[in-house]
Amino acid sequence: MPGNIIEVKDLRKTYPGNVEAVRGVSFHVKEGQFYGFLGPNGAGKTTTMNMLVNLVKRTSGEIIIDGQHLDQHARDIYAKIGFAMQEIGLDETATAREMLQLHGRLYHLPKERIEEQITKLLKLVELEKVADRYTSTYSGGMRRRFDLALSLIHEPKVLFLDEPTQGLDPHARQLIWNHLRDLNEKGMTIFLTTHFMDEAEALCDHIAIMDKGQIVTQGSVEELVTKHQAKNLEDVFLKTTGSNLGDEEVNLKAADPYARSRM
Repeated sequence: MPGNIIEVKDLRKTYPGNVEAVRGVSFHVKEGQFYGFLGPNGAGKTTTMNMLVNLVKRTSGEIIIDGQHLDQHARDIYAKIGFAMQEIGLDETATAREMLQLHGRLYHLPKERIEEQITKLLKLVELEKVADRYTSTYSGGMRRRFDLALSLIHEPKVLFLDEPTQGLDPHARQLIWNHLRDLNEKGMTIFLTTHFMDEAEALCDHIAIMDKGQIVTQGSVEELVTKHQAKNLEDVFLKTTGSNLGDEEVNLKAADPYARSRM
């Protein structure tokens, strides 16, 4: 049985004004798992992920990744993880190839290894023909795919993705799904936040549903449907959060800079 590659214990984040974005979240992710984090807008999903990758300082709680405590081994952990967040920040004065080379150097990869990775990743995300174009010329779907390539340059053990297919057309969405399935089948642990039920069902072997800063239920799709006597995952979501898929819950947006509108 695979061991836990992520362990989170009583994780909390409170913003000024005593706004509790994350309220005592505990969970673990097994090595090689495709772990989905669902919840309505403002539930605390993105805040939780940002604490896991150390982009947001947590108020309290414990985070262990690959057996190492984040407080004590942040630099070592950075070398093991990749993350592609919802707001993509690309240098629009650089080409895709130049950005991949820069990221490879930031991870101290040998020059030959960087070039090998660039060739492989550009093929993976189907951007070989536009690798020497400025990223400012890329469409939204191309930018999403390139952001995924950047997060994979150092071959991370764990990949964190914050709603990677938000706003994409069906073709681009399916393309990213196929890439992620392939990476997971090859052994990469993937932690995904999404509010698309079909995406969670298609990709994730374990799902946690978060609402109002807490995990309200978790398990496989089959386990959740059985446990909550539901028709499908969407029905589970409605029963556990009281929210429809079209609802916008942005009550944390003013206090939490990472609580963005996602609809």
